[in-house]
Amino acid sequence: MAPKSKRDEARKNISENRKARFEFAIEDTFEAGLQLLGTEVKALREGKVNIAESYASPEEGPNGTEIWLVNANIPEYSAGNRENHQPKRKRKLLLHKKEITRLTAAVDRKGYTIVPLRLYFNDRGMAKLQIGLAVGKKAHDKRQTQKDRDWGRQKQRLLRNN
Repeated sequence: MAPKSKRDEARKNISENRKARFEFAIEDTFEAGLQLLGTEVKALREGKVNIAESYASPEEGPNGTEIWLVNANIPEYSAGNRENHQPKRKRKLLLHKKEITRLTAAVDRKGYTIVPLRLYFNDRGMAKLQIGLAVGKKAHDKRQTQKDRDWGRQKQRLLRNN
């Protein structure tokens, strides 16, 4: 097996919200930066982050509307001191103004929600959050997703055995 390249190392997945694609129909995705403290970045590098129960919400701030990541659990840095961060604090998402207005309009008018999909380090080593503009699925949609997934697995098994 070939050794991993520097680029593969840099694009490291920290956390993924696998439940989101089952619970929601994702319409569009965006890449957002995160406004983090130093100990939070170090805790991200340890990789014990949970974004499964988190969501993003637009709120009015001093500079207009801002998007905030709520309920994401970044545990305290193990080698941190008394200046360590709070694990479940709200974190500001860094997006362009056009993206913020588009997300805010969709959430306000059409009943969409903003769901975090995955948290990763990009090529430059910056922590990025992939968020999705999503609509909640109904029970019958979830059953259809489950059927499609099971059929895909069964089809792969049949192809592999032949």
